[in-house]
Amino acid sequence: MQKIVAIALNTFRESIRDRVFYSLLAFALIMLAFSLVLGYLTVGDEIKIIKDFGLAAISLFGVLIAIFVGISLVYKEMEKRTIYVILANPISRYQFVLGKYLGLSLTLLVEVVVMTAGLFALCYLKQQAIPWDLFTAIVPIWFELQLILAVALLFSTFVSPFLSGLCTLAVFIIGHLTLDFKQLVANLDSSPLKMTADVLYYTFPNLEILNFKARVVHGVDIALADFLFSLAYASCYTIMILALALFIFNRRDIR
Repeated sequence: MQKIVAIALNTFRESIRDRVFYSLLAFALIMLAFSLVLGYLTVGDEIKIIKDFGLAAISLFGVLIAIFVGISLVYKEMEKRTIYVILANPISRYQFVLGKYLGLSLTLLVEVVVMTAGLFALCYLKQQAIPWDLFTAIVPIWFELQLILAVALLFSTFVSPFLSGLCTLAVFIIGHLTLDFKQLVANLDSSPLKMTADVLYYTFPNLEILNFKARVVHGVDIALADFLFSLAYASCYTIMILALALFIFNRRDIR
């Protein structure tokens, strides 16, 4: 466990110093501030627009950080050949992979915390109150980011960063569309389309199950059972993907 923590902290320090991370975080905060301007310009409930835009920004830029930083987690070490030095020590491959994953998880936590603080500050400026109910949407967002990070790590163990990024982005997009696609073709007579919808639905993670943003913004009650189920679903999927990543990396011939 101590070795995993050491690798995680080292990965966290590297990620925090990464220019891509700072660029995305800075742009995300600018977009968050823009939501305040958008609230003034749009006819309607300004605070709802700020919340909606802010939650979307936390999710989107978190995914971008998970993809752009996560896809190079393993590949960068192999490219620089530092992985040989690391694995020459009494460190197993599973410790290396888990350490890398946990390190970037901490980086994503920093992104979520910083942007959440920014969103709360904007909401406080508008309504002189902190919208604690937004955590009902923010916590599932963080669980979704952990899942996407696991997917990025999985692909980074056996393909190039470019392909890894494309594949991870595809999983993210498909994961948010599978349920709608399945419902869309349910009443059609096309068996191939229904079969395709079923394959996509049961192969890819259903990320919409973690999407509480609209309901939280509009004050719709969320059942505790639904909330907890979504977190358990994401956790189980993340563990399975990490296990697959460990299996592939363990069997890979590193030369």
